[in-house]
Amino acid sequence: MSSSGLLHYDVVVPRQSESLPVFTFAARAKDVEQFARIERAGRDDAGALRGFQRPQIAGHIREIRDYLEKPNAILPNPIIVAFTNSVTLESSSDGSEGPFGRLTIDVSNGAPGWIVDGQQRFTALNELHGRDFEILVSGFICDCLEELQKQFILINNTRPLPKALVYELLPQVSDLPPRMSNRSQAALMTEALNYREGSALRGMIRQQTNPKGIIRDTVLQRVLMNSLSDGALRLYARDDRLLLDHGVDLISEFFHAVKHVFADDWENKTPKTSRLVHGAGIVAMGYVMETLHVTTGAEDRDAFARGLLHLKGRTAWSSGEWVFGNERRRWNGLQNVPADVRQLSLHLVQELRRAMPRNEEVI
Repeated sequence: MSSSGLLHYDVVVPRQSESLPVFTFAARAKDVEQFARIERAGRDDAGALRGFQRPQIAGHIREIRDYLEKPNAILPNPIIVAFTNSVTLESSSDGSEGPFGRLTIDVSNGAPGWIVDGQQRFTALNELHGRDFEILVSGFICDCLEELQKQFILINNTRPLPKALVYELLPQVSDLPPRMSNRSQAALMTEALNYREGSALRGMIRQQTNPKGIIRDTVLQRVLMNSLSDGALRLYARDDRLLLDHGVDLISEFFHAVKHVFADDWENKTPKTSRLVHGAGIVAMGYVMETLHVTTGAEDRDAFARGLLHLKGRTAWSSGEWVFGNERRRWNGLQNVPADVRQLSLHLVQELRRAMPRNEEVI
């Protein structure tokens, strides 16, 4: 409610710090910009630091906005706003007991609050067409700007959820943004490959729920996402049932062939003892799978194995040296970094094409 440049809110006042009053209330999205603003990190003409918020992330804001425009959208995460002046917090005037109060914000000279956490949500909310959407606001009052900046650092320095755990949870969620949907399909397949009876990778993929695995789930997901966008799995990408049936079978059959052809480099090996089960090797072999599928039509372990046999004697998974043209690299000199993965992938695909007789290729 607004009157004479003043906004009034009934708030919940939890008992926390004596020196930093904290409160929570609900406000319409279109009203929040009257009392809260984003102060981006920058420097004035004298070089002094001002503000503290990072630059906007356009893609992230767009995803939030698109989600919030859906009829069933919710936003339980509060925007956190700090004030240093122009606010008063009083105990509830009705005499009732409990952690309640009345907040008055003076907006006659502009928005006095600083967004401490939730700037992307705040920006997305400002772009909504129907801005009667109500959000939660958590606020606190600081004595000075220095204290506000300290609280900003502490609030934003909490440890985020591990990405691996987030990715493992994705398959349980529907109606995700495209970027997360692609990862969700890869995570769904990873789960099936790790736990399905008969899978070549059963129990081998390291996830939050399977910490003893040796192949990182995020590495395998890179292989799957590459294939979903531009490879053999693209045919099944529109139907999760096909993906979990034919798609998972295709990947499993390929790795059954890998385990057979390169048994000495696979069995009882770890990423430290064999680059075949290392991130660089797994991703590079994904490109080998795609090459065999395109050039020979391979879909089962026998067909994949016939193609992989052409690479025998041309690899250095767990001993020897890789020969990349005029460059030589020790077998364990390859790391899971883009340059090394790209170099190994190109090398394996080129060696395979050189060694493969023309009569094996699909016409």
